[in-house]
Amino acid sequence: MRRLYGLALVLLAAGMAAGCATTMTVSSHVERGLDFSRYRTFDWGPADELPTGDPRLDANPYFKDYLLGAVERELGHRGLEMSTSPDLRLHFHASVNSRLNVDHIDHERGYCYSAGCGADVSEYEAGTIVLDFVDARTNQVIWRGWAQDALRNLLNDRETTARAVESAVTRMMTQFPGKL
Repeated sequence: MRRLYGLALVLLAAGMAAGCATTMTVSSHVERGLDFSRYRTFDWGPADELPTGDPRLDANPYFKDYLLGAVERELGHRGLEMSTSPDLRLHFHASVNSRLNVDHIDHERGYCYSAGCGADVSEYEAGTIVLDFVDARTNQVIWRGWAQDALRNLLNDRETTARAVESAVTRMMTQFPGKL
């Protein structure tokens, strides 16, 4: 369990460090050799008490609804049903952090061939969503998916927020090894 969390945290940190790109990055980690066909039901675990790092997300009454709805739809497409005594407990974590985007590599490193090459650095906000699927019987994380993308003012518009969350969840869940 600790090894899975450690690996997931290392991968998440690497993804965040590679946050120079402003396109959505999505990845996952799965417990190897696990038979996912035995999981038929799910429910949401206790709410995450970690702060998101941004009051706009904390105060957004729709974000959580969009996220939970998108995940529930994806699991429904895979034949899993919500239950009060589930096989899987789901948890999510969301955060907003500042990132740097470096557009050009320094001429001194040999990656630039024109005279005016320099590094163009800009700061942007990145949102990260992490989904944990926990075996309800063993309390072990069996699958973790995450997505990160530049916010680009998406928190200012409900429809844009809904589309971004739907896209992130859909892309994460394509990596989920459960039924389809």
